Parts: sequence; C-alpha cells; structure tokens
Amino acid sequence: MRPMIPWLVLLCLSGCMKVSDMAEGTRYQLADAGILDHSATERANNRRLQPDSFIYIAQGYFIPPGSAYPRPNVVAEEAFNGFVEYFPMVRRARGPLGLDEAMAEARSFGAHYLLYARFASADDRIGTVEEWEDQEALDRLGTDRGVIQLMLVETSTNFLVDTARIRNRGGFLTFYDQRPEDLLAPPLRDYAQRLLGLNTR
Repeated sequence: MRPMIPWLVLLCLSGCMKVSDMAEGTRYQLADAGILDHSATERANNRRLQPDSFIYIAQGYFIPPGSAYPRPNVVAEEAFNGFVEYFPMVRRARGPLGLDEAMAEARSFGAHYLLYARFASADDRIGTVEEWEDQEALDRLGTDRGVIQLMLVETSTNFLVDTARIRNRGGFLTFYDQRPEDLLAPPLRDYAQRLLGLNTR
C-alpha cells in the first residue's frame, strides 16, 4: 500500500493543475523573490489589436542616464524579435529616429500602428570579475535594472492607442555577465501577447 501513496498524491495534484502551470507559477514566484529575472509592465489601456495589424517599430535617440551604454537601437531590435512571432506584418527602423521621423516612415510603409520606444533608464551593476577590477565599488555590486517606455500610435489619426512602462530587474542566479539590455526580450514578447489578448496577467 505504501508504494501506492506517492502515485495517488501525484494523481490528485495532476487533476488540479497542469505541470506547465505549476512550472510557470514556480518561475513567477522565484522571479518575484529576486532569484530569477523579473519584469513588471504597467499599461495605460488594455486595448487589443487584430492579428493582421501592420506595426512599425522605432526607437528614439534618448540615451539612458548612468554608466550603461546599450546599443542605440536595441529596444527596437528586441521588440521586433518579440512581435514578429505574433504579428506577421511588422517592420522596424534601421536606427534611432525622432517621433516625427518614425511616424513619417511608418506611414510611408503603410503601417497601421507605430510602436515607439525609448530606453528610459539603465543601471548596469558589477556582474563579472573584470567589472569588479575596473570599478571596485561595493555599492555597485548587484543585479541590473532598466526601464523601457512604449507608445503605440495609430498612424492614420495620431491616436495614442496605448502607453506602457516596463521595469526590468535581473535575478540573483542570472546576474553574472548580464547587462540591462539582456533583460528586454521576455517583457517585450509578453507585451506583444497582451496586445493580442493571449496574456492577461
């Protein structure tokens, strides 16, 4: 009888929750506790887009204050990588653009929406031996952080469909040799899912 007890417990648990749900719940709790990478997205609106929407992605010239120097177009690049999986019609600017320039380019391509982004802040903490040797500052040890700001604008009317603020924080187990831009991909992919209504967290 005793060998049957673990199987019965497992069977009861599997009936309540899928293994994938349990794994996602565990990952979320570890991220919230600071052990894994964590991000929080604040949206002004909960509007959804049609899957066949044509989105043009661009990033502003703004350079985040501080000692971090991310690639000039990294937010647009990571947003494109996240959006192309969910929106078949998506393009991005080759380099940073001003808002008026980005809107003009989006209209010239016939895009329905402009997703305009900027890296609002980036804090690149000491995460490797080399960085420690360069800085040797105890108060600089820790996990990287960053803030991304997004505007989704309808190109035909200039209507501001949505704004979002994404706060990223590295995790204790993942901070080695990490930079603020390494935290961008998951929350930008999550934002694309939210625009389609696939993720309502």
